[in-house]
Amino acid sequence: MTLLDDVAARDGGRCWVCDEPVDLDRSVNDPRGPSVDSRTTDRKAKVPERLAHRACNTRKGAVKVVIAWPDRLHVVDPAPLITVATRLERKGGREMVARCPTRQDAQDAADWLVDRFSRLVPGLPVNAKIEPGGGQFLVILATTR
Repeated sequence: MTLLDDVAARDGGRCWVCDEPVDLDRSVNDPRGPSVDSRTTDRKAKVPERLAHRACNTRKGAVKVVIAWPDRLHVVDPAPLITVATRLERKGGREMVARCPTRQDAQDAADWLVDRFSRLVPGLPVNAKIEPGGGQFLVILATTR
């Protein structure tokens, strides 16, 4: 097994940047082909490599990566997830990541966040809590260690 195979298996075959499936059979020169993104600049990272599409990996070298919240979620003031992931990975704790108009909207966002963080930061156990406040619902992401 190669490093690419190991990383792909651990990351569930999904790109850490765009969260779309990566076809390991495509050429590594194809923009949608596989690549291993090394996190050598972040010495404290618990996972040194992540799976990415070649284009996502190349683009992130030129611009800061932004993990998009899905349009289907109804959130206000969504937090930048890379920043949240970095802080939770380094320090643990909890972070308020969004406000939602209804409890169901908050639950949908919480479910998506826990699923997305399982691939964004493999090995970092997180859970999401919903707290009412000010006529809205706060979504809070917390480490579970």
